[in-house]
Amino acid sequence: MTVTTFKPDSVTQAADAVRWALSEGTPLDVAGSGSKRGLGRPIQTACTLDLSGLSGVVAYEAEELVLTARAGTPMAEILPMLAERRQQLAFEPQDLGPLLGQPEGQGTLGGVISCGLAGPRRISAGSARDHTLGIEGVNGRGDLYKGGGKVVKNVTGYDVPKLMAGSFGTLTVLTELTVKVLPAPEDVRTLLLAGREDAAAVAALTAALQSPYDVSGAAHLPAAVAARSHVRPVVAVGGAVTLVRVEGFGPSVTARVAALKEELGADAVLDREESRAVWKEVRDVAFFCPHTPTLVCPHPNPPPLGGGGDHSPSPASAGEGRGGGQDTRHVWKISVQPSEGPRVAESIRWALDAELYFDWGGGLIWAAVAPTPDSATAIRGALGTAGHATLVRAPEDVRSAAEVFQPLPDPVMALSRRVKESFDPCGILNPGRMYAGV
Repeated sequence: MTVTTFKPDSVTQAADAVRWALSEGTPLDVAGSGSKRGLGRPIQTACTLDLSGLSGVVAYEAEELVLTARAGTPMAEILPMLAERRQQLAFEPQDLGPLLGQPEGQGTLGGVISCGLAGPRRISAGSARDHTLGIEGVNGRGDLYKGGGKVVKNVTGYDVPKLMAGSFGTLTVLTELTVKVLPAPEDVRTLLLAGREDAAAVAALTAALQSPYDVSGAAHLPAAVAARSHVRPVVAVGGAVTLVRVEGFGPSVTARVAALKEELGADAVLDREESRAVWKEVRDVAFFCPHTPTLVCPHPNPPPLGGGGDHSPSPASAGEGRGGGQDTRHVWKISVQPSEGPRVAESIRWALDAELYFDWGGGLIWAAVAPTPDSATAIRGALGTAGHATLVRAPEDVRSAAEVFQPLPDPVMALSRRVKESFDPCGILNPGRMYAGV
């Protein structure tokens, strides 16, 4: 198929492209850098709307904690700029490029917000949606419009900016976004608990999150996953590792870590650089990347893939390992109630050749599963009514045939169709990216 690509360098050109597609009845594959093209259902269209030309920071009001940038602005430009002012996007945006076989650091602000990508700090700081204040874009009618603004409390009726977060470009071609930024923590430390089984680990994470010590990250790595870390103290455990992150001002972090270490019976405390490195691995699902990037604190001789602990996959089922090669397993993002996490994980392990780890205090399970025809059925069967599962990585033919996102109840699907029709009545913007026919 010959693909025609439109690459506007202005909002007016973006609107013209949408109007042309509308007049021709031609669907558009709306994308930024393309780093997340493998996320969601494939789109069958001969026309791509490339927004990478709509790049650049429009306004950065550090004192007001507000950033406005064009949708195609690379995160690799935004994040260092914020760091220079000791600020951050508190929802800890993920970089899933390497997981999807793309280079690291290629994502854009529009892509992060459109896909609703939030990392471990989601449990304390909220989601990408919670930090989206305003948008500018072109809807499927070809209309250029704005929603929201530069303050948090400006909602009067329909909250359009938050609706765009997680819509995967199916409602509006985003051209500009305004997001909230927050001060970056002065210090960070991570408590390490060694050798805990899933249920005991999640119980410890729950206790940490319910404590008065303002925990900002809570994850559990079973032995086979912990063995893949590039952070020396994590690998040195030789078994399962449970992680609890504390951030803030230096003296406060020191005091809270000391109290939590005693209450949880922690075995070690990771320093600032070790903490940043391991939480980057957790955030970006680096343990399941086909080519894992080199991180801080490398271990000189990391254990072989899948080594150690119960439920460890055999080398044949675990992929090619950390030295390169391809990991052909499908990767699922599974959201559950934290108390249900260990049960769901055990059900998945029992039904499939799977390797997994926990984030968000046990409420998020990342699972790498050996491909089988019934893996989706098995995973969603293990969930029951306890949560939802998204297929994050799989070949295009699998994503075309499978329900990539959790199937919606009929009333919710009907509502989703009405929202789609109100913004894009002719269905020209990323049609079918989330659900067939929507």
